[in-house]
Amino acid sequence: MKNFPLKIKSKKKISEKTFLIGFDISDVGFSAKAGQFVNIKINKTNYPLLRRPFSISNIEEDELFILFDVRGEGTALLSEKSTGDEIDLLGPLGNGFMIDDEFDAAVFLAGGIGSAPFPFLGNELKKKEIIAFAGARSKKDLITEGLINPQISTDDGSFGFKGNVVEHFISEFDGLRKKNIKIFACGPTPMLKSVRRFAVENNLKCDLSLESRMACGFGLCQGCPVEKADGSGYLLVCKDGPVFGAKEIKL
Repeated sequence: MKNFPLKIKSKKKISEKTFLIGFDISDVGFSAKAGQFVNIKINKTNYPLLRRPFSISNIEEDELFILFDVRGEGTALLSEKSTGDEIDLLGPLGNGFMIDDEFDAAVFLAGGIGSAPFPFLGNELKKKEIIAFAGARSKKDLITEGLINPQISTDDGSFGFKGNVVEHFISEFDGLRKKNIKIFACGPTPMLKSVRRFAVENNLKCDLSLESRMACGFGLCQGCPVEKADGSGYLLVCKDGPVFGAKEIKL
């Protein structure tokens, strides 16, 4: 973990409220694993006071990317930044996806902005078969940036499968059960609860990348607990996660 003052190298507006920002890491020796995150100080002033956590969406050559939705004051201010602006990043933080398990095919389940860490993970799993599912409330809310040939679902049926991303995956599971698969899921907590339940019931390898409000990003404030599956205590999303095995935690 280290502070990096990085300049914005690129900025892309994906939709009305979704942005992809790339930071120049050519001279800082930044390295990370898929699933880790960075904590960003939005301004050089103390407003907003707290840093904001963002999944590392990808690292390509000398550029680190984050993909985010505008949800509040912090992300709104970040979306207004320009190329050349310098921003302070703290990272890499947390633990990434566990890719050393024995599996032949990786199944990505992305709910909304939960698609953010998967371009990076896809690069790390180039030698594996990748099957991606992406879902959103409606067609206008879909975020598939960096996903290769994702199977699409929308809650309202405006595009692709009518239903949520977990229902879509389950509807295709008979065709996947013959493969030695591992699930990698990221999205809102209700979605991850459903993924976890299905994975545990079917004894499937499964990593869950949790979303949580984080004040410090490295375990000091104890503000992002998640209960252990055996009820023996709690883990911290920022320090022990944000990626957990489905059998490790209770949601």
